[in-house]
Amino acid sequence: MKILIIGSGGRESAFAYKIAQSSQLDKLFIAPGNPGTAQYGTNVPINVNDFDGLADFSKKEAVDIIVVGPEEPLVRGIHDFFSSQEDLKHIGVVGPKKAAAQLEGSKDFSKQFMIRHKIPTASFASFTKDNYEEGLKFLEQQKLPVVLKADGLAAGKGVLICETLEDAKTSFKEMLLNKKFGEASSTVVIEEFLKGIELSVFVLTDGHSYKILPTAKDYKRIGEGDTGLNTGGMGSISPVPFADPNLMKKIENQIIKPTIDGLKEERLPYKGFIFFGLMNVDGDPYLIEYNVRMGDPEAQSVLSRIDSDFVELLEGVVQEDLETRTYTVSPKIAATVVCVSAGYPGEYTKGDGIDNIENVEDSIVFHAGTAEKEGEIVTAGGRVLAVTSLQNTLFEALQQSTADAGRIFYKGKNFRKDIGFDLI
Repeated sequence: MKILIIGSGGRESAFAYKIAQSSQLDKLFIAPGNPGTAQYGTNVPINVNDFDGLADFSKKEAVDIIVVGPEEPLVRGIHDFFSSQEDLKHIGVVGPKKAAAQLEGSKDFSKQFMIRHKIPTASFASFTKDNYEEGLKFLEQQKLPVVLKADGLAAGKGVLICETLEDAKTSFKEMLLNKKFGEASSTVVIEEFLKGIELSVFVLTDGHSYKILPTAKDYKRIGEGDTGLNTGGMGSISPVPFADPNLMKKIENQIIKPTIDGLKEERLPYKGFIFFGLMNVDGDPYLIEYNVRMGDPEAQSVLSRIDSDFVELLEGVVQEDLETRTYTVSPKIAATVVCVSAGYPGEYTKGDGIDNIENVEDSIVFHAGTAEKEGEIVTAGGRVLAVTSLQNTLFEALQQSTADAGRIFYKGKNFRKDIGFDLI
C-alpha cells in the first residue's frame, strides 16, 4: 500500500512515525514534510494547498490513501477535489469534505451545529461589523471573563479570554473592525467562559461508525503555570487521569454520538478524525470546539500509545468498514514537551542550527518547524520540536520528556518545564 501524508508539522511527523511501522506499507510519502519525516518516508516538495500538484503526484505514484494533516486543505475542499474526478476518486482521502470541514472552518457554523443537535456547549452570539454596536451591548451583559473567537481559521491563535469589559471591547474592535486576524475575524463569536479543566477526545470515523482514540490534554499558554499568550500548543499528555469511565460515557452519549448522528442527518460526508475540545465542568462535559483533524501536539502523545497497526484503522475509514477493525493501546503514559523558537508566539527567529537530537535515546523527537540547510538541521518555525516519552507513570514520562527536551540545543530555545504536573 502507498500512503501520502499531507503536511509538514509535528502532527505529520507523528503520523509518519506510526504509519511507517505498518506491515501493509509499501511506500510512504510526505508533502512537503520536514527533516524528521524523511526518516520514515520520502518527502515531496508540494505545498499542502497545491491540489493539482498533489493529484499529479498521486496518479504518478499510484497512491492508495491520502492522510490530510492540517485543517486548511480540508476547509478548502481537498477531499471534494479528489472525489469529483474520475481518475482520482479511487484514492481514499482521510479527512472530511468541505461542507463538513466547516465544523472547524467556521466557529459560528460549529456552534449552530451544536445547538441543532442539543450538544452541551457554552452560550454564545455571533457578530459582524454590520451589527458591531449590538455586539458591544451584548458584551456589557456578559459575566467576566468572556471569550472572543475569530470565526475562521487563525492558526490556533484566534481565541481571546478577556478579564475586563474594557479589554473585551478593545479586543472586539481590534478583531472585527481592525481585522486583527484578517478575514478570519470578519465574524466574531462572543462566548460564555466555562470554568473547569480541559481535555481533548479524538474520534476516527468512516461516516457511519467510529473508534474513540486515547484521550489527551494539551497546554496552550506560552508560560509556566498556564500564563502568557496562547500558542499552537506547548505540550500534551495521554491518557487524561480524570477521564474515568463515567465521564467518558457522558462524553460519548452527549457529544460524540449526537455529532456523528448530526453529520449523517445533515448529509455532511465525514471520513477522518474529529477532535472534540472539551471542558470538564464539575464532572459534566461541555464541547468548546471541533477540529476536523488530529491535534498538535496531542497527536504525538496519542499516536505513540497505539500499539497495533494504525494503517488498519485508516483502511477501515476509506473502505467504510471501520466497525470491523480493532486496535490496541499501550498502558504506558505519554508526555510531550514542545521546544519553541525565541519570541514565539510573537515574532521569532529562524535558521538557527539544532544540535544533539541524535543523543536523545529515551524519547521520540518529532520535528515540527525544522529545515535542512547545507547538511545541517536548523529552526524554521515557531514550534520547532516535540519530545515525547512513554513511561509507566505520568511522573516518569514528564521527567524523561522534560530532561530530553533540555538535552537539545539551539539558540533561544524555550520550553515549559511544568507540562502535566498539574495532574500529579
